[in-house]
Amino acid sequence: MQNEFNINLTPADKYCIYNKGIITEDKIKILTNLYQPIIGFSAVSLYLTLLNDLNKKDISIEFNHHHLMTSMQVKLDCIKDARLKLEGIGLLKTYVKLGEVDQYIYVLYSPLSAYEFFNHPILNIVLYNNIGSKEYDSLQKYYKVSKINLKDYQDITSSFENIYTSNTNTNLLFDNSDIIDNNLRKIEIKSNFDIDLLINSIPKRYINDKCFNDEVKELIINLAYIYKIDNLNMQGLVRNSLNERGLIDKNELRKMARNYYQFENNGKLPTLIYNKQPEYLKTPLGNDSKLSKLIYYFENISPYDFLRKSYGNIEPTNRDKKLIENLMLEQHLTPGVVNVLIDYVLKVNNKKLNKDYIETIIGQWKRLKVETVVDAMEVCRKEHVKTKKVFTKTVEKVNDNKKEIENLPIWFDKKIDKKEDNLEELEKLLNDFE
Repeated sequence: MQNEFNINLTPADKYCIYNKGIITEDKIKILTNLYQPIIGFSAVSLYLTLLNDLNKKDISIEFNHHHLMTSMQVKLDCIKDARLKLEGIGLLKTYVKLGEVDQYIYVLYSPLSAYEFFNHPILNIVLYNNIGSKEYDSLQKYYKVSKINLKDYQDITSSFENIYTSNTNTNLLFDNSDIIDNNLRKIEIKSNFDIDLLINSIPKRYINDKCFNDEVKELIINLAYIYKIDNLNMQGLVRNSLNERGLIDKNELRKMARNYYQFENNGKLPTLIYNKQPEYLKTPLGNDSKLSKLIYYFENISPYDFLRKSYGNIEPTNRDKKLIENLMLEQHLTPGVVNVLIDYVLKVNNKKLNKDYIETIIGQWKRLKVETVVDAMEVCRKEHVKTKKVFTKTVEKVNDNKKEIENLPIWFDKKIDKKEDNLEELEKLLNDFE
């Protein structure tokens, strides 16, 4: 995950927290129900830890980051990654004053309401893809307002002026500008989409002067980002969403943008996942050994591209792509670890991604909390024989007399850097990789 300010964070760096929102128990529930499937447990844990450090005030005392490491029982890199996720999704703003010991201010913002979340053009779609239709429908039902039948009832509610009268004897002026509000921070998207070009491309005779207000502009940019729509195609969608008053029907534009993407992508909806291994889980660059190059390769290629290259640049089947997506979205394996898993399974299973065999492996990997490429390689080497035995007990052998010749990945050989016969395979693997 990249940040334009790449500042080295240390345990000694100080921080304090400032609260800009009204964060109730209901909002905490929204955080875990709706945000967590997108940003993950660590980011939610950081948010709640910072909130707890406020101690019912709007600004906290000063802490150092070692306090956070101790409270959350995680490494500093994990805290930084969680912080970036909170920033990206609009729950946190970070300010820093550089010095001998850097000083940070973390500004907490309130989560969106359920209504705002489910109607957000990006978060709504990403939540759906990350949890699936069944869980999504369940959450929708949970947050839907119950309908009551008022057909035979009369509204007898009193109005304000019927009950209260104004006392004009007092002449006081109050400054209420600093009263805490339910402050929300919008998701900031730095997009190359040219909104001005879009507006100027639509003839003035078709649109109302109020057509492109700030809310509509933000919606268009969000839709262009999540659905990967260029200016030309968005222009057509915007024109088709104009109503008789020359205003954009926002719901119609959402629907058409979604339909456009699904038509272009075989009915699928977009999702936001790490394409490559997160920076904090990468191995520090050390030397130019064969093994180091291989580790770098696994860490800097997406599982989709790795699978395609493993198949000789042939497009993977939908089944295989769905399997890989499941490993990242539902099993929460990191992309680098998925690459190691793909390489291993393809080697030992004659270039086939055997779903049952993969499930035999990932259960153990999750228990061991395998997150890095190096850890995945090491666990593979140690547990290979054991995993193979567990798997073969669950399947029927086609021919008991047939001796299986097992093919293993080149990184299984701990003397990889001393063996010339590995060089050709390694170069073939790394060929054309940038």
